Amino acid sequence: MISVNNSQPKIQEVKGKSFFTFFLTALLGATVNFVSQIFYRKVFNFDTSVLLGYLTATVVSFLPTKNYAFSARETGNTGREVVKFLVIALVAWGVQVGMAVATLKWVANPHFPTVSLFWREKSSHVVGMGFSFLANYFGHKLLTFRSTGMYDRFKARSSRSTE
Repeated sequence: MISVNNSQPKIQEVKGKSFFTFFLTALLGATVNFVSQIFYRKVFNFDTSVLLGYLTATVVSFLPTKNYAFSARETGNTGREVVKFLVIALVAWGVQVGMAVATLKWVANPHFPTVSLFWREKSSHVVGMGFSFLANYFGHKLLTFRSTGMYDRFKARSSRSTE
């Protein structure tokens, strides 16, 4: 007979595993974000280059996040997951840009004026990426790759209104 208490560590292990694999996929996205932002910065201002770096990383990281971090490879809901992924990514992008710009304006520039602008911008960008990581993880874990029933309720409501 298997007791309930013996199965709980296994559930915790899976939760820890999803966080770790999400961290690895986020590391891929963060690398793409960080490096591409440097190239975008040569053409665009800081805010726009952070946005473009984030968008590039979002496109690159969808499939690894879906398939490896949340093991949602065969859900059959990829279209819905893409929409939810983009909504969460939009929120997390706002978090990233807002935190990066705020850190540059209120921390890096006033407290580290002798450090080169490049490093003040890069460190501010990393702070924004950290906050964005948290917003993405919890958003995708709670909404993107799990069925919330919202789509089914919306579909049922829209089919009733067309009758």
